[in-house]
Amino acid sequence: VQLQASGGGLVQAGDSLRLSCAASGSTIRHYVMGWFRQAPGKEREFVAGTTRSGSTTYYADSVKGRFTISRDNAKNMVTLQMNSLKPEDTAVYYCAYRVFNTGYYWGKGTQVTVSS
Repeated sequence: VQLQASGGGLVQAGDSLRLSCAASGSTIRHYVMGWFRQAPGKEREFVAGTTRSGSTTYYADSVKGRFTISRDNAKNMVTLQMNSLKPEDTAVYYCAYRVFNTGYYWGKGTQVTVSS
């Protein structure tokens, strides 16, 4: 599966952004999907995830209540709706799929910058 994230940009604190992840090469319906982010000088961290059907979602405490992950298996896409953005949300955001017993694999990221 090849993943390409898009939709990042420069916004002000309190604004919203919607990130999209387009998958190719294989269907995402077989995989748990997630979003990760990496800020300068920090390790990559988990942001949000969704089960294969999309019926269950889970979030890092830092984004809970502000971010929403969703997926459309028919369109082979995953989205991350980000509301009430904060400067600490500034990072490169990556879409990822999880292989059972192996771990997550990331695609190319998209930069999100939130100014105060």
